[in-house]
Amino acid sequence: MDKLRIDKWLWAARFYKTRSLAVEELDKGRICINGQEVKPSREVKTGDTLTLRQGPLTRTLVVRGISSQRGPAPVAQQLYEETAESLALKAKAAEQRHLTSDPASSLEHGRPTKRDRRSLDKAQGKDWDSRWSASIN
Repeated sequence: MDKLRIDKWLWAARFYKTRSLAVEELDKGRICINGQEVKPSREVKTGDTLTLRQGPLTRTLVVRGISSQRGPAPVAQQLYEETAESLALKAKAAEQRHLTSDPASSLEHGRPTKRDRRSLDKAQGKDWDSRWSASIN
């Protein structure tokens, strides 16, 4: 086997969990083979250069093997080789994420817990006893 549909190869190489997710990304134009946007039925062969956009990261890969079966991750990683420029960009993006702070950590007060809500209600004079009830008493 020297050629395989690109959606099957992306699934077998473990870039996407299902073939339908791979097809969606191909239809959105986020995957290129040798610089051209492709359809899911396009065949990929060894030596082709793939460009994948995954979130903010763009990965450039060279196809090294063809497999129509989805196997374990170590086997799937042998199907492609990532270029040096792509690895450098990946490392730079990881360092950038590491240096920036998490937006959630800047929040001082989040949503109150049940205990906090009860103490707030008591402080404002709202108590379960003083609320309207549908009972006859």
